[in-house]
Amino acid sequence: MAAETLAATAGIEVYRDGKCIIKRIVYWMDLKRNYKKLMQEAGDLRATKDAICTEISRFRLTEDMRVWIARTGMIEEEVIELENKYEKKQRWRLDCLANLSRDMTEKCNQVRNHPEEGKLQKMTLAMELPEPVRKIHTLKLQENSSLHKVVRHVLGFLDDEKIRRIAICGMVGTAKTTIMENLNNHEKVAKMFDMIIWVSVTKEWSERKLQDAILQRLKLDVQGLTSIEEAALIISEELKEKKYLIVLDEVWDMVDLNKIMGINDNQKDSKVLLASRYDGVCYDMEVDEIVDVQPLLLNDAWKMFKEKVGHPISHPLIEPIARHVVEECHGLPLLIDRVARTFRKKDKNVSRWEDGLKRLQRWDSVKIEGMDEVLERLEICYEDLKDGEQKECFLYAALYPEESEIYVDYLIECWRAEGFINHANNFKQARDRGHTVLNELIKVSLLERSNKSKCVKMNKVFRKMALKILSQSANSKILVKPHEELEDFPRKEEWELANRISLMDNGVSTLPKSVDCHDLLTLLLQRNKYLTSIPELFFMSMCHLQVLDLHGTRISALPFSLSNLISLKALYLNSCPDLIEITAGVEALKHLEVLDIRKTKINLLKFGSLIWLKCLRISVCNLETGYHIETQVSRFDTLEELSIDVDSSKEGWDEIVKMVVKEVVMLKKLTSLRFCFPEVDHLDLFVKHSPLWEKDSCLTFQFSVGCHDSAFAQILESVDNPTHNILKLVNGQGVDPVIIKVLMETNAFGLIGHKGVSSLSAFGIEKMNKMFNCLIDRCHEIKTIVDGHKTSEAVLKWLENLYIKDVPKLESIWEGPVCAGSLAQLASITSCKCLELKKILSHGMIQQLLQLKHLRVEECYQIEEIIMESENAQLVPEALPKLKTLILLDLPKLTIIWANDSLEWPSLQGIEISMCDMLKILPFNQVNATNLQSIKGQQSWWGDLVWEDDATKQILQSLCILD
Repeated sequence: MAAETLAATAGIEVYRDGKCIIKRIVYWMDLKRNYKKLMQEAGDLRATKDAICTEISRFRLTEDMRVWIARTGMIEEEVIELENKYEKKQRWRLDCLANLSRDMTEKCNQVRNHPEEGKLQKMTLAMELPEPVRKIHTLKLQENSSLHKVVRHVLGFLDDEKIRRIAICGMVGTAKTTIMENLNNHEKVAKMFDMIIWVSVTKEWSERKLQDAILQRLKLDVQGLTSIEEAALIISEELKEKKYLIVLDEVWDMVDLNKIMGINDNQKDSKVLLASRYDGVCYDMEVDEIVDVQPLLLNDAWKMFKEKVGHPISHPLIEPIARHVVEECHGLPLLIDRVARTFRKKDKNVSRWEDGLKRLQRWDSVKIEGMDEVLERLEICYEDLKDGEQKECFLYAALYPEESEIYVDYLIECWRAEGFINHANNFKQARDRGHTVLNELIKVSLLERSNKSKCVKMNKVFRKMALKILSQSANSKILVKPHEELEDFPRKEEWELANRISLMDNGVSTLPKSVDCHDLLTLLLQRNKYLTSIPELFFMSMCHLQVLDLHGTRISALPFSLSNLISLKALYLNSCPDLIEITAGVEALKHLEVLDIRKTKINLLKFGSLIWLKCLRISVCNLETGYHIETQVSRFDTLEELSIDVDSSKEGWDEIVKMVVKEVVMLKKLTSLRFCFPEVDHLDLFVKHSPLWEKDSCLTFQFSVGCHDSAFAQILESVDNPTHNILKLVNGQGVDPVIIKVLMETNAFGLIGHKGVSSLSAFGIEKMNKMFNCLIDRCHEIKTIVDGHKTSEAVLKWLENLYIKDVPKLESIWEGPVCAGSLAQLASITSCKCLELKKILSHGMIQQLLQLKHLRVEECYQIEEIIMESENAQLVPEALPKLKTLILLDLPKLTIIWANDSLEWPSLQGIEISMCDMLKILPFNQVNATNLQSIKGQQSWWGDLVWEDDATKQILQSLCILD
């Protein structure tokens, strides 16, 4: 039995050993095949790991994924070890080779299973990646509304590979954020970019906060990092292979994206879109294009209000009230939205609507639901002003009626008189500082440019905000009732203790005999046309008054209490046609700096004792015509600014002015002179004998030579360029050397009714290096503006605006060769009533017009082509890259704007065409019309147009405003 057991055991062992030997033999025989399989599986594993590491940022890896990658590295090392053993197999015994083959088989199984775990981890991680777009709930814009057109305009820029940075700029409440949100959600934008990164830049922003917001949007875990540079590197690495759009809403200050995100404008087709209320920020951000967002047009504002209020607004008694409500919102979507929410609750109750309108019209002093939020948003602009100087200047402008035009020079004089202008030792410095403040207020939309040159205005919403701020100030009591149809002076309790009173543009006919206004600083009574007299004691208590404006009234005399205004700095009596008498001793006005007596009958000699005046504005009729004329003007030897108006229709004006010229020459401190010279000889006298006409003189001038006509001043003057030197040459003949000399210093030139020259070139055009604006009017012998045959160098290099009107023999703007650099800054061309004009953009000229933004051609009956095909055969598609508006009116022979649709028109936004019945084809297609926002014209003209394809017609049809 034991023997049998022993034999059986031995047999089992022999069987096991044999089986083991067979296994080893099989492993040995499969060594090569197992090696190849292992290498293949190892290659697949390596590819999987590389793909994961490439596609997934190291800053996004989870702990499980890091463990997997680490384990993968260990497996790769083990595979390399087996590979090294395989390469040394020649020196090995059979059993060792069999073991190697077995190890390879086991490792191969491990390698095969490992990628699956990694892919599962990758899938899980992919679900946690940031989505390409985060949709934002926002107001859907109506098709073809002004806001929708802005969206479409920006889409064109986003699609332009040459444009990398775009800014949307506009005052608070103009729906910049709504526009940005619509762009963020737009399906076209989603197709343009791999990722859209939206970040709201708050007023309290910091580089760290902005960086954290971007990291959060990208779902990057960077705990433990303290360096902005390190975080920027992480963001840069995450985005380096992506085409992305950075959307920055409400940017308050320059954002260094390179420092925060580690990016620059060389990134792969990526772009930056930002919104800001400050155009200075847009320039600091080095944007390529700025899209200016204005308040809504009244029609668009009405549509928005109507949509938000709903059905009650269609009630026949409510709609008229609702339209007045919309007018109070000044086209601000923010205000329209809040007001609509309030009025929607009034349903169809007419009485509640009427009460709501009255309260809205007084919301600076009455609490209205929803207005606190609007005020808070608006006041941010005010609070963000850099200093008290700017704030005081802004609040002072609220003394004038809403939307009224405020003459800039006058406003700055009032600011100076009130002491708001700091660090100004003389009037020129005060003007410069005042314009700096003015530009800052315009930049943040607290003031607006007016259509009238050298004027600004304050919209009704900001004015109400300013009045509310003033009413809450402990240091200020105001009485502000301009343009309110007042017939009587306000009650005592209203004006008592006031430090500023504004009652301009009313029907006040009488003033109280006396008022107790010891603290009064400004009194504005201008344009009360029924005010004929001022009580003798009226000014008795106003010893601190600094600004007094009585212009445009019918007063005939100034009371003796005027002498009590011992602090008065600015006195405006202009356009008081009945004013002839002054009974006060004006020598008491020791601080008076500004005096304006134009268009009055009062004699300048009655103010002769005020030899300390700094700014004097008079008319020739204020001058004595007797023997004392020689000393009337020159006695004011401290004058810094002098303006003398001339009525050239009155007989003898030229003889008076000839003598005044000799006096003006004696004034040595003038920094500004506005004057009309009867003849060129008198201008020559001033230039030769005035010490002010020297090289590097700081004199700013507005000269007219010949018949004085102020109608053209608006074209030549500018709010943005207050120190421009202006020369108007009226009804002259030929070319005088002194004109050429003055033109060398002239920034704005008006040539009006001139004879004896055939082109502007005759005036030494090569030396007009400081010319920015040029007006040519009623010059019946001019045939071309610039004769290129007579110059061999670039001319009018800085000209920005060219106005041509009623020049009947004009055939072209430029004739002959054009030197490179000529007209390099020309932004606007207007041509009107030039009956023989045939060439607008002639050969060689169009290549120089890289800055042209506005082109208007009107009543030029010989024009057949705007861009002449025969002279521009080699015209490149990029021509006129900045052209924004094209206006063509009453051109009966016009057949072509441009011969085909080859031009790109990258900036063209609006065209207006009227009475151009032969124009049947527009130079647009589906591609180059993408930035157009409006086409104004006649229905009959539009119906007669010929189209190459219906798609283009459909695109343009949606932009039409036809009558």
